[in-house]
This record gives sequence, C-alpha cells and structure tokens, in this order.
Amino acid sequence: MTERPNGLTYAQAGVDIDAGNALVDAIKPLAKATRRPGAEASLGGFGALFDLKAAGYDDPLLVTTTDGVGTKLKIAIETGLHDTVGIDLVAMCVNDLLAQGAEPLMFLDYLATSKLDVAVATRVIAGIAEGCKLAGAALVGGETAEMPGMYAGADYDLAGFSVGAVDRNRVLPRMDDQGAGDLLIGLASSGPHSNGYSLIRKIVERSGLAWDAPAPFAEGQTLAQALMTPTRIYARSLTPLIKAGQVKGLAHITGGGLTENPPRAIAEGLAARFDWDAWPLPPVFAWLAETGGVAQEEMRRTFNCGLGMVLIVGAEKAPAVLDALLGAGEDAFICGELTAA
Repeated sequence: MTERPNGLTYAQAGVDIDAGNALVDAIKPLAKATRRPGAEASLGGFGALFDLKAAGYDDPLLVTTTDGVGTKLKIAIETGLHDTVGIDLVAMCVNDLLAQGAEPLMFLDYLATSKLDVAVATRVIAGIAEGCKLAGAALVGGETAEMPGMYAGADYDLAGFSVGAVDRNRVLPRMDDQGAGDLLIGLASSGPHSNGYSLIRKIVERSGLAWDAPAPFAEGQTLAQALMTPTRIYARSLTPLIKAGQVKGLAHITGGGLTENPPRAIAEGLAARFDWDAWPLPPVFAWLAETGGVAQEEMRRTFNCGLGMVLIVGAEKAPAVLDALLGAGEDAFICGELTAA
C-alpha cells in the first residue's frame, strides 16, 4: 500500500494496538490457570467453546448474568489499588448465577479506557483470574478497548459476563416448595461488597479523611484499603448444597440491600421477617451510618449490612445446611424466617 505524506495512524489517534497485543501475552498464563472441565480457557480466537457433557450435566439450562463494579472503581483509580476490583467484577456476576441455582462455568470481561496502561490492566485482569479460580469458572476471553475522548486520564471501566448451568430440576428459587416457617440463613459479607459506593464516597468526603488515613473501623488498614475489600464469592460453599437440593431460594444482597433483594427469591404470599439482632452490624456500616447520618431504613435499602447472601431452607434441613456452611469456612447463622405476607 502506498505511504501517504503526513498520514495519520491509529496510534496518533490514541489507540495502541501493540499495547493491546502485549496485554494479551501478559494475561494468557492467568487465563490458563482458570481451566476447568468443559473449558480449555485459551485466548486468541473469536469465541469460546464449552462442553456441558464434560461438566457433568444431564438436562442443563444455561444461565447468563452481567454486571460491573460501579463507582468503587473511582477509589481504585484515585489510590492505585487495582488488584482486587477484578474479584469484585467476577463476584457480582457469579453470585447472581448462584441465586438461580447455577454453577459458574465461564467468564468474560470488558475493560475500556482512554489509554491502555498494560501494567495496570494486567493487575486488574489478574484479579479477574483470581475471582474465576474462587468461583470455579474458566476465564475464556474478553475485550480491551482504548477509547480516547470517551474516558479521561487514567479512568477505566469494567464489565463482566458470566455463563452458568443448572439441571432443570435444580433451578432456584423453588417457590412452589416454600412456606411459612422456612428459615433464613445469612452468609456474612466482607464489607459493602460493590454496592452503595456513590454514597460511601459522599460520606468519606463529609468525613474529611484522606484515602491514606487510618480506617476508623479497621485496625491496620488505610481507609482506601478497608473500603476496597473485595466482594466475597460464595460458589464453593453453596454449589454442593444447591446440587443436593437443600436450598429453596437464594438472594444475593446487592444494590437495594436487604429491603429489595430477598423478595426476588420469595414466593407470592410470603415475606421475609429478619431478626435484626441475630448478627452485629459490622464496624464499617456503623461508621458509615454515624458519619453520614444515614437513617436505619436507608442503610438497609442501600447496603448489605453484613449479609452477602440469604438462603431459604426448610426448618428441618437448617442444622445440616448450617454445619455444611460452617465447615466450608462461611460465617453463617439463622437470621429470620418466612411468614405469611
């Protein structure tokens, strides 16, 4: 092709194809480490294949979810703490899969930025790979986009897409099987997870604390480190219980908190009655409420308040389910019951 004098290039427009190729080379070992039965997790093709038969399913339904990390990313960008937002990204997607009874199988990511910083992107994707290992999902691909003019400075955004499978007779919630007297089991969260960070950032601004100030609610951590604690992934502890048919419903407590999310997993005519004294409000939430002057009801409809997941189980199965969860390393406890609405 003829060279043109003073011709523009893609790089001069702000997009560096060589940087993108360098990133792919850097993350290939990360993706390879997430291999699981049914997926080879190889990068470089135009799509990814998954063998459901190899994963052990007889009558499978596919379940898909997609999500992001939200404005928690602003803290990562402002402080340079990029290593765990990838775990958040995976968690927000795969915990939703679990709520449908699905086992996480595959994960793909999308990273968009103004100018690709290979070192930062590698740290982010290393976190995604770690999240996939925690979830038992294969990182099978993704997309990185440089979009100068759409993003400013060091800003970037993340989106995730996950695919899971569930045998037809294990789909959750099993609303026809629910009844008054079923118990609610809470699984402790690791903090705010990835929800409510627009409010959190407003509260931090009101507090006058810098991101590198000691966290008032977490000894030995800066404020930023404490608030960047990654979202807990519950796949390893919940998948065996779901497959064994011991769970009637699951609510992933995300945006909307404990007010909006549980009803999505509960049959019509029933309602969740929480025992609010069954668990202590974690210090991070107590600090947010006090510093921001946030009313109790607003806290419960914005944050998880210490519960990352809520299970619905029959009263007769609750002791065995609790034992299994505790044995799997979860902080689990009875936190309420279903009642007639």
